[in-house]
Amino acid sequence: MKILFVINNYYITGNGLSASARRTVKALREAGHEVRILSGCGPDDPKPDYPLRKFRFPIFQPLIDSQGFSFAASTFEEVEEAVKWADVVHLEEVFVLQWKAIKAAKKWGKPVTGTYHLHPENIFSSLGMGGWKGINRLMMKLWRKYIFNDCLIVQCPTENVQDRLRRYHFKSELRVISNGVIPDKCIRPETPPQEYFDPERPLEVICIGRLSREKDQQTLFEAMRYAQSAGRIRLTLAGKGPMEQEYRKIAHRLEQEGILRYPVQFKFLDRDGLRELAAGADLAIHCADIEVEGLSIMEALQQGVVPVIAEGNRTGTSQFALDRHSLFPKKNPEALANRIDYWLARPEARWEMGKKLVKNMEQYNIGHSIEQLVQMFQDAIDMKKAQ
Repeated sequence: MKILFVINNYYITGNGLSASARRTVKALREAGHEVRILSGCGPDDPKPDYPLRKFRFPIFQPLIDSQGFSFAASTFEEVEEAVKWADVVHLEEVFVLQWKAIKAAKKWGKPVTGTYHLHPENIFSSLGMGGWKGINRLMMKLWRKYIFNDCLIVQCPTENVQDRLRRYHFKSELRVISNGVIPDKCIRPETPPQEYFDPERPLEVICIGRLSREKDQQTLFEAMRYAQSAGRIRLTLAGKGPMEQEYRKIAHRLEQEGILRYPVQFKFLDRDGLRELAAGADLAIHCADIEVEGLSIMEALQQGVVPVIAEGNRTGTSQFALDRHSLFPKKNPEALANRIDYWLARPEARWEMGKKLVKNMEQYNIGHSIEQLVQMFQDAIDMKKAQ
């Protein structure tokens, strides 16, 4: 099967969407399928099969860069060349490049599928407009009209996404398929080391993900003011993003006021580093109130760290919690502090829950996702032939 992935920047780091695309393409190729990439690239990037120039927005480019994203500039002829080759065209985003790919696919009679990776709020939160219902609804309707309704099948990474798209009356078939994670062996030992029960040791609490408004690490900092265990917590934020400097200032204030005894650590780690961080952590906090699935927490759970996850109508990440004490209402720091205190006071229960989480994550093995995606692509090809 010849599959074309259409994405603005396949190689950019610090972007969960691009990271998910790279993992999926690698797995599809290993399964024997021919996959080509239509993507923008920089001078130092590897070259995709169909390279496009980077597009730079006047005024807004620094903000776009801070979000770990970039756009490609393309002519219709460049897009058409890639589309002509494919058996099926798969869209990873909802922008001008994807609209051009749809136009070319219609011209050449190619089936189109897509993955819903972003909520409108993911984009507008960086502009302080995540809560503006009117503009977010308008954007969703534009995506529906100009992108998704031309897809025969849309991959919904979670049931939360599928439910939202149904409420917007999308015409496409909506199929729940997790983006999946590469299976990682849990490097946490089977039994806890003796120091794990030391009542004087610092308790390692981590938060992995882009430092941005929609990830809402602000709520975690606020929770430290309510948590009885705050004096023992060593907090690590693993990620980068536009809110980093603001968060460093907040962390410094908490340290100066004596709420946090240990300095907050800010890190940006590769996959191996994140695995080690998660394996050594006591809790992983996921505050995002806008999240399609949540690759960072999925990978962390494979290492047996207990999560505390925000629950809301724009986040599907709460599906990974196996206990009600691992959920808190979004943007509620007092509730988050309560859940943090609950788990940190129960080391034995925390370790046992970690083992259950490792087992539960086996169902999200990317191999299962690839099997379902291949079937989705084949079904789209058959549907196009039947039209």
